[in-house]
Amino acid sequence: MGVDAVAVAVVEVLGGRKTLEKRVRTTAELAQAVEAGLPRASLDLVVRRAVGEGRQAMELKHMIVPKATLQRRVVRLSLEESQRLERLARLTALAERVWETDDQAREFMVSRQPQLGDERPIDLVRSESGARQVEDLLWSLEYALPV
Repeated sequence: MGVDAVAVAVVEVLGGRKTLEKRVRTTAELAQAVEAGLPRASLDLVVRRAVGEGRQAMELKHMIVPKATLQRRVVRLSLEESQRLERLARLTALAERVWETDDQAREFMVSRQPQLGDERPIDLVRSESGARQVEDLLWSLEYALPV
């Protein structure tokens, strides 16, 4: 089975082999990791990478995992929470690819984007369709296509 560059980038944002506790190199292996429940440690790593620290980070964590659940969750996220976290990791990896610096990628993720109906990319991660809108915009920027 070959290595999938997108999956590898997403896994790196999730914390890599050390955090996931196994090697994940393909989209299929990433899907299996999500279905098994991503480690809680990945949540902190992805959120920090996507938006940095502070109030926005806490709000984003609670959007992915409700506050009460987060306080009692010890090891693994649920399937739904893992799916939301994987979407955020995927968008963060793509934003870092497009913007080429973590700071510019974070700025993109937290800023309202006219091409997204004045929504912030981090707010659209709640749904797969919202994440696809952000991905479409990022790919358009990457390949200099009209938006």
